[in-house]
Amino acid sequence: MICLLFKITCGGTLTMKSKTLLGTLLLSTAAIIWGGMFVVVKVVVTIIPPIQLVWLRYLIAAVILGLISWLRHEHWYFTKHDLYLLILIGLIGNTLSIVAQETGTWLSTAQTGAVVTSSTPTFMIIFAWAILHERLTHLKILSVMMATVGVFMIIGIHFQGKNIFLGILSLLVAAVTWALMSVLVKKVSPQYSSLQITLFATLVALIVLSPVILVQRQTLMSINFANPIVIGCLLYLGCISTAVAFIMWNQGLQLIEASRSGLFFLLQPIAGTLLGWLCLGETITWGFFIGCLLIISSVWMTIRFND
Repeated sequence: MICLLFKITCGGTLTMKSKTLLGTLLLSTAAIIWGGMFVVVKVVVTIIPPIQLVWLRYLIAAVILGLISWLRHEHWYFTKHDLYLLILIGLIGNTLSIVAQETGTWLSTAQTGAVVTSSTPTFMIIFAWAILHERLTHLKILSVMMATVGVFMIIGIHFQGKNIFLGILSLLVAAVTWALMSVLVKKVSPQYSSLQITLFATLVALIVLSPVILVQRQTLMSINFANPIVIGCLLYLGCISTAVAFIMWNQGLQLIEASRSGLFFLLQPIAGTLLGWLCLGETITWGFFIGCLLIISSVWMTIRFND
């Protein structure tokens, strides 16, 4: 699977049907990986604070992606216009969106985070219509509505907490910025591989977050990196959920309309809830099965009626 992914990122001719199927596979896999990420973060965030955790996962991802790029002898050249877009992708998506999501979840709850960020596909439709001039159809709107209701069925509504307003506001910022980032990825010239886009955006985020890490370097130095839990979690977050999943997401965005791609983002709560049940002993209600049906049906509608 990974070999096929990196082969595709370097070019190749695909039919429209093949692009849709491959895009579906890549976006779905990325969303499922990110669903598992919530369980991993829940385990390791008690050991590593959020900002340091984000910085470390980007550092590991940058090393992995840089090594792969070097082994592939990729030619690095960007036009001035695309360079500007890539910097925006790194600032808006890899930095602002991720930090806002971490902050919002910290100020509220993980369930609140899942519910609020489920608005991401709606913002993606709006940005795709405004920036990419993609058609705004009734089917797209219906699919997003079905999927959003599905998320509410799975997670429920638990808007409680002392700083809940600030938490929700931060999570909305995360949803808007992730949607904008995803649309900007679609706007970048297809002559660049998803590996190059992901590595460049990761480096931008790493550079932007580094001053904070330097100021709080004692926090980083106090982490026990010999702890097997820390090692395993960092490897998953850096190698799988950042390096591999971001490449999959960025490549999938190049193959499927941005306004449709957002629906796959909502597969995260399905994976997260299942893994939470399997690994953390969390409960599953009947709402989970109804929500799964709605989300999967909305994704099927998007694939089946690709007008």
